[in-house]
Amino acid sequence: MTGSTHQPRMSPERAEWVLRWHEAGRDRAAERTGETTEYLGRTFTVPPDVMPITPVSHVLGEAVLAEVRPGDRVLDMGTGSGVNAVLAAGTAAEVLAVDVNPSAVATARANAARNGVADRVTVREGDCFTGIDGRFDLIVFDPPFRWFAPRDTFERAVTDRDYRTLTGFMEQVDRHLTDDGRVLLFFGSSGDLDYLMELVEASPLSAAPVAELTEDRHGYPVRYVTFRLTRPPA
Repeated sequence: MTGSTHQPRMSPERAEWVLRWHEAGRDRAAERTGETTEYLGRTFTVPPDVMPITPVSHVLGEAVLAEVRPGDRVLDMGTGSGVNAVLAAGTAAEVLAVDVNPSAVATARANAARNGVADRVTVREGDCFTGIDGRFDLIVFDPPFRWFAPRDTFERAVTDRDYRTLTGFMEQVDRHLTDDGRVLLFFGSSGDLDYLMELVEASPLSAAPVAELTEDRHGYPVRYVTFRLTRPPA
């Protein structure tokens, strides 16, 4: 495995470590039975075939709570269990949540209802911006961190062959933002963080970290960052 032609912007040793960690994580995921979790004041039920809430999810979740404004139209890209869509809907006027995993779509709808925001959250199956119309005040994206070929629908939440989705997102996101629109994008150095920075530099947007956490993972420091992407001042 990897089924990818992407050349990571890191040492071969670290790339091999990422691959080993990915495989270990897949083994752990196979043992999941689903869970109901209290998270940032809300309750979420997550079945085993949907990406779980992790110990670092709050690095993005807290940034969403701080960023969303009354009246915002929000897009939650790759919604998973609907966590960030539900958080945004506590303040936003309208939230569109999309995911490629049909089980995630059903789960996000159920969690929106469970948390009393179903009237403000629309959940749709979709791949990146395909079929998405209009512009958004805030776009939230928690992309797959790794560049390998996914082996099933669940694995698409964590790995994106050759970063096709991440690259397409960065190429298209500007046209889906309102004039003063913002993006919150979560990423980590257990993926190719340098490649993400290349994509940002090639885009019309600039990025600034608004929340981050560094943890030691099996001998390597791993940095998790929520970036706020905006258009530079004219």
